[in-house]
This record gives sequence, structure tokens and C-alpha cells, in this order.
Amino acid sequence: MADQAKLSALRQKYSGAKGSEVFDPAFRAIAQAQFPDSNRRTQPYAGVPTFLGLPYIPNAIDVDDIGGLDVAVVGVPMDLGVTNRSGTRFGPRAVRAIERIGPYDHVLKRLPADLCKAADIGDIPFRSRYSLDQSHQDIQAFFGRIVTAGVIPLAVGGDHSISYSILKAVGAKRPVGMVHLDAHCDTGGDYEGAKFHHGGPFRHAVLDGVLDPERCVQIGIRGASEYLWEFSTDSGMTVIHGEDVAKLGTAAIIAKARQVVGDGPVYVTFDVDCLDPAFAPGTGTPEIGGLSSREALEILRGLDGLDIVGGDVVEVAPQYDSTTNTAHVAAQMLFEIFCLIAGTVAAKR
Repeated sequence: MADQAKLSALRQKYSGAKGSEVFDPAFRAIAQAQFPDSNRRTQPYAGVPTFLGLPYIPNAIDVDDIGGLDVAVVGVPMDLGVTNRSGTRFGPRAVRAIERIGPYDHVLKRLPADLCKAADIGDIPFRSRYSLDQSHQDIQAFFGRIVTAGVIPLAVGGDHSISYSILKAVGAKRPVGMVHLDAHCDTGGDYEGAKFHHGGPFRHAVLDGVLDPERCVQIGIRGASEYLWEFSTDSGMTVIHGEDVAKLGTAAIIAKARQVVGDGPVYVTFDVDCLDPAFAPGTGTPEIGGLSSREALEILRGLDGLDIVGGDVVEVAPQYDSTTNTAHVAAQMLFEIFCLIAGTVAAKR
């Protein structure tokens, strides 16, 4: 360094400083949360994994107020509704094992765990690993208790059929809007005698009156199943195809999404197959030509300030995810939705 006076000042300030010593006031609060014991951080590879290292409160569902939480993270390890490759029942475990996320969002400038009382309350205790119908009864009942207690649910699946029964709980008192990132519209009808499958949750949610289609935007849609999704446009949903994402740009997509959902309550659902398989190969129905992880991050962060009343990340199948990239990107997207929800909680106080 040519400026010796500046070098001397830097040496005086930083030479004896520990890694936990941060001088910027805004960053100091974050550092103090990460270094509770002087210069020691919690080992990210030790202990029982929970999402973002949040407290684990498995019995919270048994308490009327769900432990006084603002946000409850719930694993939904169920994949009986898939049409192609199974394995997303292992998704919640894979996502929880990712530690290279958070705790601070440098774009939103937010430490979400400090803005709300949140905990990982474990997985839904399904009565049967074989019955798809019973599983959806269990999902609706479990999330119904969470919503009735005034707690915002944040789910990790599991296949995308789980969103239907979550929406049945979230939209029980009034229909909600939705921002839906996916390769598929998931508005198909019943197949082979099955109502509950991951290709049709949002048709049923609309028909049940818990989802307002005119306040729904579906982003990243593509692939060979276009002919199955006429319900989306017929009901008034806004569909943005995958090939149009680059043409429109994320700023225009964010503006459109905010226009569509408006000021009312919004559910955010993120299927990892909205991403190109280059970014997320570990999923059951991959589709070439998807979003990049950067585009998805920009879109989610652009939703900040909306009234987010719940969300989920689904369709992580770790056995097809040899690098853990899919689990990693899913955990990051779950963290982004958590940041949005924390902003909603803070704004309502």
C-alpha cells in the first residue's frame, strides 16, 4: 500500500482484532448473534440439524399457541403423489442438513431470526406411509392447528401435492393469492382415481375456494405438459413461461407478480424444478430451460413487503442430487421465504 498513513491506521484498527470483532454497527449485531461466546462460533457440522439452526421444539403442535411462535418450520416428508421419480420424502432431512445459508440476507439487509420468534417444530407425524388420502388429512389438520394459533407456517416437502392441504388451512377464512415458481402449473385434474397428486393441487385449491386464481402468478412454466394446464388460464391465473423469463427480465416479472397479488394475503410456493436441472438436478420431474438460481433469488427478494401468510419449498429428491446442489439451493430459497415472512411479522407489530 502506497499510503503509509492509511496502512498504519488499518494495522492499528485490525491487527489485534478477533474474527468476531466487527466495527460497523449494523454488522456488529449480526456478528454478536453468531459469536455468542466471544470468538467462538457454533460448529455448523455438529449437533442435530434444524433449518437455519433454529430451536427445535417438536412438541409445539401440542400447545394451543404453538409455543408463542410467529413462524413454524415444518417438514412434510411425503411423496405418495408423484408421477415420475419418487424420493422427495427425504427432502426435509436433506434441506435441514445444509448449513451454508443465512443467517443474514445481505440484499434485504435482514436477520430474520431476530425479527420474529421462529422454531423448527419437526415433521408431520403421518399415520400411514401408504395412504395418500390419510396423509393429506394429516397435513390439513396439522397446518390447521398452526394457522388457528396465528402462526405463519413455512413448510419443506415432500412432493407438491402437499401445498393443496396447506392452502386448505391457510385459506380457510379467506382465499389467498399465490406466487408460484415451478416448471409446471400443477392445475391438472384427477388421474387414475387420485385427487391428491403433485400435478393438480392448485386446481383443487381454487375449486375449494381457498385460492383466488385472479391473484395467482405462475413463473417458469415449460415442458411437454402444457396441454394439461388450461385450468390456469381459464380460471384467470397469470402464467409466465420459462422461455419468457430472460426476455422479460426479473424486474418486469417482479412488477407483474406484485400487480397480480396486490395487497392481500399471499402464499409463496417454490418447486425446485422451476430451476434448470443444471442448478437443481435432484428432483422428480426435471425440465430443461429453467430459471437460474440467481433469477429465482431476485424474484423472491422482489416480493418483499407483500403480506406473506405462508410458504413452502418442495420436490427435493436427494438421491438424484450427487453434489447436494439441489438441497443447497432449496435451503437458500426457504431462507429467502423466511426473510419475507419475518418482514411481514415485523411490519404488523
